[in-house]
Amino acid sequence: MATVWSVPPRRPPSLHLDFGRHFVASRRTSFRRETGYRTRGILHIVNDEQDRIRVMLVDDHVVVRRGLRGFLELQPDMEVVGEAGDGAEGVALADQLQPDVILMDLLMPNMDGLTAIGRIKAAHPVIEVIAVTSFIEEEKVTSALEAGASGYLLKDADADEVAAAIRAAHAGEVHLDAAVARLLAQRMRARRDAEPVEPLTPREREVLAQLGHGASNKEIAHELSITERTARTHVSNILGKLGLSSRTQAALWAVEHKLVDPS
Repeated sequence: MATVWSVPPRRPPSLHLDFGRHFVASRRTSFRRETGYRTRGILHIVNDEQDRIRVMLVDDHVVVRRGLRGFLELQPDMEVVGEAGDGAEGVALADQLQPDVILMDLLMPNMDGLTAIGRIKAAHPVIEVIAVTSFIEEEKVTSALEAGASGYLLKDADADEVAAAIRAAHAGEVHLDAAVARLLAQRMRARRDAEPVEPLTPREREVLAQLGHGASNKEIAHELSITERTARTHVSNILGKLGLSSRTQAALWAVEHKLVDPS
């Protein structure tokens, strides 16, 4: 059954930090045992004036959700607003809660994560979804990204990497597990010479280079002195011309075609 959590009142930043240190020191081992995620005990500090990232968890394993919720609730810039046990519950709960970011398991009963991602993104494009799974399968990786996922994590990732992926998704950026990024790079190399590319304008090449650095639309707009809306339009045009379906694929294309300055 889907679960909606009421969020406790905010504490001052110093209390968040002190509590977090105590929790991480005492529960690092049990957290990994419960969820499979490792934690290095790094906390992200945020002012109380900032809005917290509203996170929803979708996983058919209760113990995984419990462990993730326990860790994420230590992050002063995040709050877990609800949980669902399968894709169908996740779609319904996303409609109800409108979270900022969803952590979505891919292998679940009733409705799998890939289907749920597609339905959520179709109904709520502004909701960011991070795919989470135990295995790297090229078909699932590409399918998740093409469905609209803004990140892809393995369940043996550090817990701090999970938090970093949530922050990146909320900022309009993409966070990929290193092994997943290598897989996608290999796939792009194999396709590079097989697909003709419609010429990009000089401005589109500048935007694509920014994508290669993992920049969000807001960051692209600032760097190139254009509006955020114009940046979004350029990104859409780039994806269409290159025959790509996600910012992640565009970023990898930029790296492969040496549009990204290593410095």
